[in-house]
Amino acid sequence: MGRLAWPLRPLPDGRGEVWRWDLGGLSELSAARAGLRSRLGVVGFPPPDEDTAGERLVLAFDELASNALRHGEAPVVATVVAGSGGWLLDVSDRAPETLPSPALDRDPAKGGMGLHLVARLSVAHGWYVDDGCKHVWACLPATVDRQPAMART
Repeated sequence: MGRLAWPLRPLPDGRGEVWRWDLGGLSELSAARAGLRSRLGVVGFPPPDEDTAGERLVLAFDELASNALRHGEAPVVATVVAGSGGWLLDVSDRAPETLPSPALDRDPAKGGMGLHLVARLSVAHGWYVDDGCKHVWACLPATVDRQPAMART
């Protein structure tokens, strides 16, 4: 994946219930993930062992939020908009000059593959700058096609 793998795009119009976490450090990420899983349960999503779509959202949330906490500047705000067809995930930080850069030609064992992973899990993704904040976003479907990849046509 090249530079265009994480395109500069405005945030899509997201309508739905808004869930927000203000994150001050990596130590807060575990509680934020647990809070997200709890909210998924409240709106009727099955437990993680029965629902891969919800776990994909939690994984994308974790990847984008941890990137912002590691490579951006506080405050970091992670927002999920729970809409009728899926989720809009938006993570912002105060480092607009630090662009989201998917790792190129790196051994996956050395890490840095989070943006590639989120791009694969999402139906759309991008980033933009607004009012001194960088926003990295992804749209994830609320359901996962359980049909094997080889069987798709």
